[in-house]
Amino acid sequence: MTDQVTHWKRFEHPTAFWLGTIACVVGVALHLPMYYSTRGMHYRMAGMRPDAWMITGMVLIAAGLVSALYGLLPRRPGELGRITAGLRVQGLDDARLRPQHVAMLLAVSIAILIDVMKPAALAFVAPGMTREYDLKAAINPHGGLPAALLPLCGISGTVVGSWLWGVLADRIGRRSSIIYAGLLFVTTSICGAMPGFTWNLVMCFLMGIGAGGLLPITFTLLAETVPARHRGWLMVLIGGGVADVGYALTSWLAGVLTPEYSWRILWLIGLPTGIVFIALSRWIPESPRFLIATGQRAEAERIMSHFGAAVVDEPAPAPAPANDRAALPEFFSRSLWGPSTALIVLAVGTGLVTYGFQLWIPTNLQHLGFTSVNSDYLVRNASLLGLPVAVALTACYGLWSSKRSILIASAALTLSLIGFVCFGNSVVHNHALLTVLLIIPLTGTALITALTVVYASEIYPTVVRSRGTGLIAAAGKAGGVAIIAMAVAAATTPSIVTTAIVGVVPFALGMLIFTRTSRETRSRRLEEISQTGLDAVRPG
Repeated sequence: MTDQVTHWKRFEHPTAFWLGTIACVVGVALHLPMYYSTRGMHYRMAGMRPDAWMITGMVLIAAGLVSALYGLLPRRPGELGRITAGLRVQGLDDARLRPQHVAMLLAVSIAILIDVMKPAALAFVAPGMTREYDLKAAINPHGGLPAALLPLCGISGTVVGSWLWGVLADRIGRRSSIIYAGLLFVTTSICGAMPGFTWNLVMCFLMGIGAGGLLPITFTLLAETVPARHRGWLMVLIGGGVADVGYALTSWLAGVLTPEYSWRILWLIGLPTGIVFIALSRWIPESPRFLIATGQRAEAERIMSHFGAAVVDEPAPAPAPANDRAALPEFFSRSLWGPSTALIVLAVGTGLVTYGFQLWIPTNLQHLGFTSVNSDYLVRNASLLGLPVAVALTACYGLWSSKRSILIASAALTLSLIGFVCFGNSVVHNHALLTVLLIIPLTGTALITALTVVYASEIYPTVVRSRGTGLIAAAGKAGGVAIIAMAVAAATTPSIVTTAIVGVVPFALGMLIFTRTSRETRSRRLEEISQTGLDAVRPG
């Protein structure tokens, strides 16, 4: 195997990393005996106390996470430099796709698939958890604590994780952060063996932290590695398409495994899938742009040669105005505040629609007179009809215009929501109109999430790319937290009209700001995109 390939298999402190990983895996395994001992009660563990093996496992996991993080820390820490302004990463932007790119894309796609399965499992563990812990929900209206606390904790964790992993990726590297997220996936699988509901909430929050940051980090890595003319459509395809596969796979596993092993098995499968996740790091390189920005040019060139790329020195541009970043993070500098604000507002709107409209649409349809079978049939039809729309917009992003694709998708979702506001509950009497109006809200939210996060990974400079992308992802999850918290406080499911109104406002405002401040990114080098924003604010 070539030096270029073996280079990115190594860790800064390999002994510390692998000892930490082994400790985490053993720690999770020590939770399984207590889980298995309850097989005669169909794995009901409510009210039980953790045994000595489980407590030992928790200690091993805590120590293992610390050791593994130390193993990933770079020997030469320090902030990202600014030397990339005068460097062009030739080949990564100009070359055709090579087999090496395909291998990386496949590995990243599987990693994202595993990542999607974690939060997707929330919907499938909720019924069993509601019954075991006597929680309050539609299927158990006289329960105690609201079952919505579980998704609230999970989605809150993703908000924290999206920002935290962005900071970490700009500190220790894109690849190292992805690997550490995989290790956190392994450890949070112990949620399936937690006896008490409170511990489930804690572990669900930690699971959210691990899952929340992987998508923005992965898009950051892809943006910095995939050739420019293929970057947009491939990233949107992976972000939107893999998510659909993840939900389908999770629902299939729930149907196959939970009748025999209870809802807990959907968390426990995080152990093998997390190990697979870490193993995929063999085919995931570090970002050459990150290595260059941290002064590791020789190492970056070794990786780039594997992709047929090279570094070309170019004259450094004139410095930005002195007040360009006055007292603000760079993603809110004078050159980026407009796109950042627009993306945040659009992301919040997407979160509101996803968790305030899409999450409860089957419940609302049944409340308005549909049977369970008919509502599922209607939702399925609308989802299938939306797939060609999603494919078309994915192609438009990479082949036509990134800016216009985001605006078209956002406008279509806004019009659908306005339709629900105008027709109200009477829309259920016209099945054809209801199906048409449902198409974009059901399929468009995942697509718009992918579009906005991909766009963020393209417009931010290397020094803050992970943090900026993480910020946009966190904003989307924050919208979900807000709407779920409202449901918990009101102890009721919001209506179709209510959630439509809540979603329309941020999308209308976000499109207005985005139209006036955004820039085109299709097929352009990342350094050129960043420089365009700076040029826009330089004195003439």
